[in-house]
Amino acid sequence: MASMTVSMKDVATAAGVSLGTVSNVLNRPDRVSPGTREKVEQAMAALGFVRNESARSLRAGRTRALAYVMLDAGNPYFTDVARGIESAAEAAGLSLFLSNSDSRVEREKRHLEHLEQQRVQGVLITPVVPDSALLDVIAARGTPLVIVDRIREGDQFCSVAVDDLLGGRLAVEHLIDRGHRRVAFVGGPLSIGQVGDRLTGARAAWQDAGLVDEDLTVLSTDALTVAAGRSAGERLAGLPARRRPTAAFCANDLLALGLLQQATSAGLRIPHDLAIVGYDDIEFAAAAAVPLTSVRQPRQELGRAAAELVLDEGDNPAHRHQQVVFTPELVARSSTLG
Repeated sequence: MASMTVSMKDVATAAGVSLGTVSNVLNRPDRVSPGTREKVEQAMAALGFVRNESARSLRAGRTRALAYVMLDAGNPYFTDVARGIESAAEAAGLSLFLSNSDSRVEREKRHLEHLEQQRVQGVLITPVVPDSALLDVIAARGTPLVIVDRIREGDQFCSVAVDDLLGGRLAVEHLIDRGHRRVAFVGGPLSIGQVGDRLTGARAAWQDAGLVDEDLTVLSTDALTVAAGRSAGERLAGLPARRRPTAAFCANDLLALGLLQQATSAGLRIPHDLAIVGYDDIEFAAAAAVPLTSVRQPRQELGRAAAELVLDEGDNPAHRHQQVVFTPELVARSSTLG
């Protein structure tokens, strides 16, 4: 018999039990004796029964899934965050829908509207604009929502982020400790909250060391990509020798990998001619031709924490919004230690 035609009633008849017993095996197995449960499961296997999850979701009013709207699917950082979310979703017996806004407000809006129509149990989002009014609208209509890798003023939502001010400080303190006095910050757009915070932390470390602002060169980029890192490398090489930085702190690892690629192709020795620090510590950082020093963010832990918060918001009547901030750490490798 084809699995599409097998009903719970067919299973009950084959197992010699009531329809209610089959329902309990599917939804509340702890209420069924082991012997009866085994008999029902054997009947399901023999008949090729597949439960109708769509009908179940319709009755429950929610799809048995969470959703994550990531900012940039091309950045391994966000896919690592998604893996953490997925592990928490699986532990709760849920699926995970993934969407990619590609840093575009209109695309993000379409994804959120679609997910709301799908009646997912919760939405996790790394928003293009953290203060977007659409997030308030989605939450007001009853969908639990957690902001991931962004900080939003107020306590209307749970959020999970990393202390980027500290991360920027750690990166530049490391370069100062290695003897560098001409350092470039590579990153942008500076309107992105994390990029701005990392630069602010870098400047704070610079000032605390008693160094002058002018020696911390800012090379703003229009994206956080490998190509933008290569372009920044070309601009850095074009600076006068007396002003050219001996080290660079990049706002993420993709920029750092692009800068590393451009610098080595131009014949620069890393780190002797140019030391490089990235941010995120994606898998490719350690696997680069010159292993990359990077500020590590606990990506999967961040994702798991966000998923647990959105599940608690949906299940716990006493839920209170939390703003969780993780602590980054610097992982030193050959790009600064050679």
